[in-house]
Amino acid sequence: MTTTTVETSATAAEPRPAPAERKTRRGERGPLASLASHGILIVASLIALFPIAWLVFLSLGPDKDDYLHPGGIWHKMTFSNYSFVLQHTGFFDWMKSSLIVSLGTTVIGVLVAATTGYAVSRMRFPGYRKFMWVLLLTQMFPIAVLIVPMYQILSDLQLIDSYLGLVLVYCSTAVPYSAWLLKGYFDTIPFEIDEAGRVDGLTPFGTFFRLILPLAKPGLAVAAFYNFITAFGEVAFASTFMLDDSKYTFAVGLQSFVSEHDAQRNLMAATAVLVAIPVSAFFYLVQKNLVTGLTAGGTKG
Repeated sequence: MTTTTVETSATAAEPRPAPAERKTRRGERGPLASLASHGILIVASLIALFPIAWLVFLSLGPDKDDYLHPGGIWHKMTFSNYSFVLQHTGFFDWMKSSLIVSLGTTVIGVLVAATTGYAVSRMRFPGYRKFMWVLLLTQMFPIAVLIVPMYQILSDLQLIDSYLGLVLVYCSTAVPYSAWLLKGYFDTIPFEIDEAGRVDGLTPFGTFFRLILPLAKPGLAVAAFYNFITAFGEVAFASTFMLDDSKYTFAVGLQSFVSEHDAQRNLMAATAVLVAIPVSAFFYLVQKNLVTGLTAGGTKG
């Protein structure tokens, strides 16, 4: 018979060590990294907002030379600059012209760019790749080179000093980029949707307008915003092709505050603040789809 000896520990069980601090998981930022990132974002936000706040501050100074001594504005803030701009300038004519040109460029430009991008994304016609590269090459020409030939073309078409002529000029610069943008977004929409539309008896245009465009709202929002901003803030074409003072856009109208020997910077600041209102309103309308459209077109899948 065998016996088994069980040895017991003579020493009492030692207490378990205190659990160590929780380790940072992979991809999770530590407190210092989080604090540093928030600090950088706050500084970047302040840098971005400072010019806007400074412009609003200068617009409250009643004198044109207050920008030289901004500290004195605190004691004499007034909204007289805004009332003068609204009552004694062509502000509302500028607004009308800017909205007509900007919205016209947005509607026509997005429609042309969407049909172009969809055709290149879905159809394989001869030279479709070269066609897109040609659109890209048109962006390489500076405005100074394009003004003279465009002026001659608009003069032959009797479109000088007309909203339609300026809209067509802006579309010629905005459509190529918008077509590339929307082509990349259409590539992310499955081809099966087009096939389902054909099975249901839809024409190619019916498939495009009834099935594809509703799915492409984020991309269309980005293209619309780009077209609107391009037309709203452009100066060179508008000042060359629009001859009537009542047809000046905001960007050209601001030049009326600058003469050969003087510049009414307080009125320019007030007008610039008022000009930002339509752009902010348009951005608010499209901002829900703007971020999605900016990121979705960059990948295919």
